[in-house]
Amino acid sequence: MQARGGDSGSPDATDTAVAKRARPVLVYDGDCAFCTSSVEVAQRYLQPPVETLPYQHSQLTGPILRRAEDEVLLLHPDGERVWGGADAAAVLLLASPHRWAWPVGWLLRLPGARAVAAAVYRLVARNRHRLPGGTPTCQLGPAR
Repeated sequence: MQARGGDSGSPDATDTAVAKRARPVLVYDGDCAFCTSSVEVAQRYLQPPVETLPYQHSQLTGPILRRAEDEVLLLHPDGERVWGGADAAAVLLLASPHRWAWPVGWLLRLPGARAVAAAVYRLVARNRHRLPGGTPTCQLGPAR
């Protein structure tokens, strides 16, 4: 995937079953109705050139699985680049075929806005069980 904002993905190795796909894979919490709805909205309006996969069906292991339990991940097919949380959202916006999404993606990549977006993402992720469509299974942490 050619993101129109540069590549700042971290060099985490991903599971080979996911990494061997032809397109990037958006990994999310398939047990969380809020997360599932958010992915469906992104697919409908952004139409990014990605596959989607609940982490529960991904065969991810180790640190990358722990990340997938806490945030949405966008895994590049090369198996090396991984974007998480707000960074994944920015890359999805930049990869969208819709030009209206690109400025928002660029904005989310700017240092100040990136920090704010990351903080907002963490706030939403921690409280997703309280949001519309959220259920107790959406709750992060030990109570899960």
